[in-house]
Amino acid sequence: MPQAKSVASAAPAARRPATATEVVSQLSQLPGWSLDGDGAAVCIRKSFTCSNFQDAMAFAHAVAWLAQCLSHQPELRIAGRCCEVRWSSPDLAGLSIMDFDAAARTDALQA
Repeated sequence: MPQAKSVASAAPAARRPATATEVVSQLSQLPGWSLDGDGAAVCIRKSFTCSNFQDAMAFAHAVAWLAQCLSHQPELRIAGRCCEVRWSSPDLAGLSIMDFDAAARTDALQA
């Protein structure tokens, strides 16, 4: 079961738009995450493969708990044993530093 409690305990990153340089730098530190979309609809996304549907649902629930702690909600898509997570900041018309922080914390849920 994911350990969301320790992952969410640190203070979240500040909500501000990420510069293009920060997007490239931050993304290079997040294996498996990629850019998707364009303009205000851009997001970072990653698909997590679990052992079965129940584990995919448990992972999605842990991500939801993390999102609640961060006050920053992702888009989640579950298909079979896969859970796709998309972080974005539509209110900032793009990506924020918090999206990358949330992605790193999402990765830690599966560690």
